[in-house]
Amino acid sequence: MQIYETVLILKPVMSDPEVAEFLEKTKQTVASEGGELVNHEVWGRRKLTHFIGKAREGVYVYLKYKAAPSLLKKLGHGFSVSDSVLRDMTVVARERKMREKKAKKPKPAAAAAATSASAQS
Repeated sequence: MQIYETVLILKPVMSDPEVAEFLEKTKQTVASEGGELVNHEVWGRRKLTHFIGKAREGVYVYLKYKAAPSLLKKLGHGFSVSDSVLRDMTVVARERKMREKKAKKPKPAAAAAATSASAQS
């Protein structure tokens, strides 16, 4: 199973209970298809950079879940049919490896100035 991340923009007229109900239905869909919801966050109502339909604002929702690729088709279809969803985007979450920072070598001029300053003291 892959780990996926989905960001949804919901209609701004949705109240908090309606957003919670939408999330609960989405959780049930993921669970019924054998997936596992890892994390979800409601980022809240935010202004859009451009109009989507007639909406100038949207409620942003973030989902992170483990699932088979077949679930993506089902979720994508459900989001496209739903009147509540303005936009959705799903990506495969890749594990990010942090690079170790290399120790910086002192510059020759700075090192020479530091040793000459300490020698003069």
